[in-house]
Amino acid sequence: MYNHPIWIMSSAFPMMQVEDLVKTATHIGAQGIDLCVFRKNGTRNDHIATHLDYDSFELEDAYRLLALFNNAQLHLSLGAFENLIGGDEAERRKNQDHLLKLIRIAHLLGGNENNIKVGTFVGYDHVLGVQENGFQKNIDAYQRIFLPIIKYAEDLGVTILYENCPMEGWRPPTYTTTFNNLSAVLAARKLMYAAIPSTAHGEIYDPSHDVWQNTSPVDVIRASDVTRVHRIHVKATRNLMNADRTHWGGMYPMQAVDEVLAKKAEIPFATDAWNRHHYEAMLPGFGGSDSMDWRAFIEALQAKGYHGPFEIENEAQNSKNTQNIAATIQGFQAACLFLAPMLWPLSSDGYQYDNQSYRPLHTLINKSIPVVNMDQILP
Repeated sequence: MYNHPIWIMSSAFPMMQVEDLVKTATHIGAQGIDLCVFRKNGTRNDHIATHLDYDSFELEDAYRLLALFNNAQLHLSLGAFENLIGGDEAERRKNQDHLLKLIRIAHLLGGNENNIKVGTFVGYDHVLGVQENGFQKNIDAYQRIFLPIIKYAEDLGVTILYENCPMEGWRPPTYTTTFNNLSAVLAARKLMYAAIPSTAHGEIYDPSHDVWQNTSPVDVIRASDVTRVHRIHVKATRNLMNADRTHWGGMYPMQAVDEVLAKKAEIPFATDAWNRHHYEAMLPGFGGSDSMDWRAFIEALQAKGYHGPFEIENEAQNSKNTQNIAATIQGFQAACLFLAPMLWPLSSDGYQYDNQSYRPLHTLINKSIPVVNMDQILP
């Protein structure tokens, strides 16, 4: 009998305060929240949720946050998803320093002892990437930058988790490739763990990113070290068999070309950075079928011994992207009900999370620590 908690990711509610997020998660029927804490005025404009004051977070703030979540019987994690090994050098360093702030906050909240991890991207250095052996050079850059970061996290009892989104729209469509995050493929993640063997890093696996790449999430899980998988993102993909795919295929992104010439040739062409791979972002069980066998995927995870939370990340066109708060909440609720028979035991009230397994978050840290930056931890 399985009893996986279902969490929500707070990116769908960028304007909500933490107190309202807790009420919303309880209303949805979730058991936890992955709190997004993006940099203010950072390098991203597609996700802007910043639910904690990361510049002035101290021990008393940690105690208040733990009490708030305990009162609602919810668990939590933190995350900010930026480019940490590429892009503008000054912004890259700010992103790295921001990750260090979140690791410190996770430590003040009890870190691994409270199952509070820190989610991140790795990013990609395209200056290196276009060179010969560019992928290996990115692995080397990752190792150089993340080795001290992971050591810092490990010393504080915190685990860093990478999400596997390629961030296909992170650069304008005038760029040929859409691989913008090193941790986007299983091979890279295995190389990363081999390069830095510490157990203080792992992953948030999102199957939807493999689905639109025509890769089976079931096969990925079977080939994964499940001890590295600490979270599962619940987000669905519906692969579109449309004119765009017919003209450009399913292996390469649709390209930006001269508009006059494209219209003369009567072909579709890329006009939007995020719409180059012919798929629709969905939530499972909300508004139609997607292109994945969720039951086979969850059974594969359970067969490998996964017992962690399933986090609903709402980026669905018919839910979060409507900008309608009621439709956003409906999407979360529908996904919860869709997952319930696969994740929760059957009771007299139907499929319900067994809250007897809930364990309160503990106030484990009694002394604050100062904020550090990359200059202080680099060898």
